[in-house]
Amino acid sequence: MPVFRLNDELIFPPVALSEANGLLAIGGDLRPERLVLAYGQGIFPWFGEDQPLLWWSPDPRLVVFPEKLHVTRSMRQIMQHAVFSITYDRCFREVITACRASRRVEKETWITEAMVDAYCRLHDQGIAHSVEAWQNGELAGGLYGVALGRCFFGESMFTRVSNASKAAFITLTRALQCRDFQLIDCQVDSTHLQSLGAELLPRTMFLDIMTKSVNQPAQQGSWQEWS
Repeated sequence: MPVFRLNDELIFPPVALSEANGLLAIGGDLRPERLVLAYGQGIFPWFGEDQPLLWWSPDPRLVVFPEKLHVTRSMRQIMQHAVFSITYDRCFREVITACRASRRVEKETWITEAMVDAYCRLHDQGIAHSVEAWQNGELAGGLYGVALGRCFFGESMFTRVSNASKAAFITLTRALQCRDFQLIDCQVDSTHLQSLGAELLPRTMFLDIMTKSVNQPAQQGSWQEWS
């Protein structure tokens, strides 16, 4: 199947036309309108620092249903003892930059400078959000992603202190459940996220649930008050 080349027009090909590995299209840009359109169709950008802009829609898709969150006994103890203080949208750029730094160490970053700037623009519009885990006043870990309707699309997480990113994810998932979010998209398979209750869905099933979730009303804006 050929990979589609995007131009300035805000349009994506049907995800069913993606390659076996999930690659759907190449090119385009990272303006907010295109990113929102992509996420709303189950598509996300993922490319290396020396690669062109690549757009993906993998099959199967890793997701977490908030009500199925799995918390181990050790993590329950950490949460009960409030080892970390969790906030939302307090320092988005710092969180995404920390995610980028951790991926660069692992030599697998897709969070380029252009990606950082693009998601910061989404954050300014109240569409992208960060979750921060603090310990002794220092940023210990966190994550960021995109929220559309009642669906959260997780992008990346980092940790500087053991279990900090897990605490951020658990707290976020519980908060999303309380606000009737129906789905957390985790994109591709990860044993780390499966330990927290993530499961693989066929793409057709994912798209059906995601579309219904995205089309539900949700208040756009900062999540700082969730803290």
